[in-house]
Amino acid sequence: MNIGKIAALAALCGGVLTMTATAASAAVACNGEGECWHVRHAYRYHPEWGVVVHPNGWKWGPNEHYAWREHRGRGYWHGGVWIGF
Repeated sequence: MNIGKIAALAALCGGVLTMTATAASAAVACNGEGECWHVRHAYRYHPEWGVVVHPNGWKWGPNEHYAWREHRGRGYWHGGVWIGF
């Protein structure tokens, strides 16, 4: 391989890694029952659902207890059940 091909391949790999890292960034949503999940978009949750959205990288405090629950698509957790919208 010549230097030009190697440089192009390195640039392509770097671009793919950058896109992957950006896509992994997500906020954390939690309900009043202690269930949390990642959200990729700022959805508008109805107040009666009791969902609070925290910034990416949010960590709960030492006296708070949450359970991670993940699910694809739009929705929220309620009573251990995913409610899609």
